[in-house]
Amino acid sequence: MPGSGLILGIESSCDETAAAIVERGSRTVSSVVASQIATHARYGGVVPELASREHLRAIVPVVRAALAEAHITLADLDAIAVTSGPGLAGALLVGITYAKALAFANHLPLIAVNHLEGHIHAVLLNERETEAAPGADAAHEKSVTLRDDSALALVVSGGHTHLYLARPAQGSWNYTLVGRTVDDAAGEAFDKVAKLLGLGYPGGPWIDALAKFGNPNAVPFSFAQIKTKAHLGGKPARTKAAKTAPIARLDPHFLFSFSGIKTAVLRYVELHGLRAEAKARVSRVLNSFRPPQSREEACALCPQPTLDLIASFQHAVIGDLMKKTFAAAQSLGTRQILVTGGVAANRELRERFTREAAARSVRISFPTLALSTDNAAMIAAAAWPRLLARDFAPPELSADPSLALS
Repeated sequence: MPGSGLILGIESSCDETAAAIVERGSRTVSSVVASQIATHARYGGVVPELASREHLRAIVPVVRAALAEAHITLADLDAIAVTSGPGLAGALLVGITYAKALAFANHLPLIAVNHLEGHIHAVLLNERETEAAPGADAAHEKSVTLRDDSALALVVSGGHTHLYLARPAQGSWNYTLVGRTVDDAAGEAFDKVAKLLGLGYPGGPWIDALAKFGNPNAVPFSFAQIKTKAHLGGKPARTKAAKTAPIARLDPHFLFSFSGIKTAVLRYVELHGLRAEAKARVSRVLNSFRPPQSREEACALCPQPTLDLIASFQHAVIGDLMKKTFAAAQSLGTRQILVTGGVAANRELRERFTREAAARSVRISFPTLALSTDNAAMIAAAAWPRLLARDFAPPELSADPSLALS
């Protein structure tokens, strides 16, 4: 049985180098994240080679900072957990190689964690910490049944848009893929539309901050139902982020596609001549995100037609996520929904999902804003059931950029 219950988590799947100490999967002792936004902002997206280099620079000081913040040493740990995939191959290898070296040198077990499972456990970690917080009211404690019942998890980020049915099983969890994107992830669409409009990177916070000053009904975006292509034999037309069951095995009502709306925004911008004007107005603040506090500040960055376009785009994407998530929950008969990943930090998404869940009498849970984006606390939390089950990584563990969650 574990002694201290402390697990060091290491996350390096994309553009954040993170380390955290979590106790028994339910209490974050420390969490440190080194962001690479300044490095990638000039390119409008993550450059894999630069990401790997920045991970090499940050991994040692980030882990040391997490240990110092927790006031412990490596000798106090029960295990080390690391993201093994999916993600960028070079970035993953930095974290895995360092975690393997630490584990070997300190005679500690190494636990491999799927990045997508980590995002799901970010919600569970937040629920456990809220439940254990002093003054937690009885109403909240009564509502926290996520460890006892199945839940539908929407993992929505820059690299993923997946629906999983998560079921508790002997202290751990089993996952069944219900739906996924067949092309771009929702967060990727946010970033690319923001880049198209000349906004900063990452694009999600810019879109969310500006959308509230626009008319969400100004541009009538819509999503067509996805149909399988017979000539592909059930395989996705484009494989992204993670392997999955053939698309033909999934209900097309629960499949997402965001490449079309991205193209629709491009055509609208070209037709109405918005791009050049928007770029000229915001070029001076590309690398210093500060959300506008008034319509005047928003219009100083973008003209009103651009704000209307942004609001309509965000409204349509969130509407599609809502429609298919709640339809899947109803089809599966689950009364609990978890929404996690970087896009789960979106203000409008949280508000609309919460209202719809209340109207349907469905429980819905989100991670904190800090746990929504990539972090290592979620990796350490997801590793706790594996530590109890002694499910350790083999010595030959390596990066799997297309690792599936099942």
